[in-house]
Amino acid sequence: MSEENRTPGKPKGVLGDLVKAESFIQLAFALPIGCLVGWLLGHWIDTKLGTHWIGVVGILVGAAGGFIQIYTVASRYMKRNN
Repeated sequence: MSEENRTPGKPKGVLGDLVKAESFIQLAFALPIGCLVGWLLGHWIDTKLGTHWIGVVGILVGAAGGFIQIYTVASRYMKRNN
């Protein structure tokens, strides 16, 4: 095997497949976890301030954060394939 064909930083074979699987697992959990964390923080602030609407805003902010994470991971994956 020649050292010329190896690209540093890009795992090949089974390790490369595991890295891809980990990236897809991140995609599957990014949005639900973002919404959950946003709702929990919003609900906590609601209880402290005596309001009832900040939890909904927290869900929306968490969803936006989840979408940003999905976009980041997907764009990183697309760059790896090029």
